[in-house]
Amino acid sequence: MKTFLAALCLAGSLAAQQRMEVTLQRQEASEWKTVDPGLVFDSGDRVRFRFRANFDGYLYVMNAGTSGSYSLLFPRDETGRDNRIESSKEYLIPATQSWFRISGPPGQDVVYWLVSPVPLASGGAGFVPTPPNPGPPKILLPRCDDSILRARGLCIDSSAGLRGISEGEELPANLKGVPRAGSRELIIMSQQSSSLISSPVPLTGPVLYEFRLAHR
Repeated sequence: MKTFLAALCLAGSLAAQQRMEVTLQRQEASEWKTVDPGLVFDSGDRVRFRFRANFDGYLYVMNAGTSGSYSLLFPRDETGRDNRIESSKEYLIPATQSWFRISGPPGQDVVYWLVSPVPLASGGAGFVPTPPNPGPPKILLPRCDDSILRARGLCIDSSAGLRGISEGEELPANLKGVPRAGSRELIIMSQQSSSLISSPVPLTGPVLYEFRLAHR
């Protein structure tokens, strides 16, 4: 009986957590296929993300490319800069064209995800969607992890994919002032088809995490 009650309490706790799901896809011919988050892409590949949360909130997604570019993937000008998200609704990232092409020198693009259950006023908390001076790109060269089974000769980089923001990590100028204590408390789990992010406590403010997109 105690074991059964403990299982019910655990299930209820997990159900009450605020969760986000991120899925990475690549276009193959005319189809979009879900791929491993650590897949090392080739230049010219078309990729996109699918995002879903179990709570209402606000989302910004920014991409720091290996060429030094820094762009806003969500929301976009074409959507009226509306970044509100609704519980259980799925969103494509980028917001309008629904894909972006892999380009730039070999390395890892760093895609920053800023999620908040409450609205962030423009310029508030040290945040604006894109900074005037993104700064030099990070040098994170992709590498194939030989310890990971590679089907059909695919290269998987175990350092790529979804991850929290580490202590002391250098951030783009527009993200430095955003409160991010919660990012170190997030629970990140990789599944076969997606990456899950959950918070053990209710989110009361913005959290920040990143998706490292490896390419050669």
